[in-house]
Amino acid sequence: MRRLLPIRDRRLALRRKGATPPWLSLLFRVALAFALIGVALAIFWFDRDGLRDNADGAISFTDVVYFTIITITSVGYGDIVPVSDQARMFDSFLVTPIRLFVWLIFLGTAYDFLLKGVWERWRMKVIQRKLQDHVVVVGYGTSGSEAVSELIRRGTDASTIVVIDERPAAIEAAEDIGATIINADATRNATLDAVQVGHARALIVAAGRDDTSILIVLTARRLAPDVPISVIIRSEDNEALARQAGATTVINPASFAGLLLAGSTHGPHIADYMADLAAADGRVALHERRVTPEEVGKPLAAILTGLGLRIYRGTECYGFWQPEVGKLQSGDLLVEIVPKSEAQPAAPA
Repeated sequence: MRRLLPIRDRRLALRRKGATPPWLSLLFRVALAFALIGVALAIFWFDRDGLRDNADGAISFTDVVYFTIITITSVGYGDIVPVSDQARMFDSFLVTPIRLFVWLIFLGTAYDFLLKGVWERWRMKVIQRKLQDHVVVVGYGTSGSEAVSELIRRGTDASTIVVIDERPAAIEAAEDIGATIINADATRNATLDAVQVGHARALIVAAGRDDTSILIVLTARRLAPDVPISVIIRSEDNEALARQAGATTVINPASFAGLLLAGSTHGPHIADYMADLAAADGRVALHERRVTPEEVGKPLAAILTGLGLRIYRGTECYGFWQPEVGKLQSGDLLVEIVPKSEAQPAAPA
């Protein structure tokens, strides 16, 4: 499930889920195989005079059926053999292709109905065991797909992104970009366990409905107490509930758009700079990291890696203008603005 497919070609093709049930498909393959065997039987019966039975010298219909089966299955005991040039040519150029098609039908059927399921289950178990430090995205709608695209633009390997959604179209779109996918209900413990949410680097919840998103956050927080959880909440009234459920970051798209719009009224470049900070292709980026041993004891303004904005000390947050940032302490989390070329992944909290 980790692959980078030619998306443009896939979009140009009209595709629809097959309505044929598996048992009917199996019946069709069996019927096709028997039809091909019947054609081979007719060929041998038509040219039975070119065959020789080493047992009694006579070729009966039973002998032709027997010879057809052992020829198609490539057993070839040698008790009945083609002796005429015509019989040998029929066997070479007519029966041999039929034999190959019958084998392909049986091998393809065995793979589809027996081996494919075993192979996929084994493959998914291997992928599941290797899930570590990945990003889980619940909901591949507008917000979820944009979040995944932005992660990839920022350098995240698509194979380390796991998308959970119940809509086939959304799952297919996520698969097209190379993400690991699971078609399941993210509110269930079993689903979040299956994607190893406890070992994830982060969880992004964009389920579309606030009540569903909050339930997912609540379920995920119980399974993964330390994983950062970001959630999209549409109603301002539900933001507090999302935080109580365990969300690390609550984002209201309408509020953020309002910030950009309001900022644009106070200066032509304020909204532009805010968008520059948020976008992957901007000139600057926000970077979060821990204070280094060399920086302990120094003021926030003295850091050399970027422009310090605030620090997080325990459960408290201090801005660059507050006296608490005049002396950095070991364990402080620092938020700075850095040039985009120097931006690194955020340090774990």
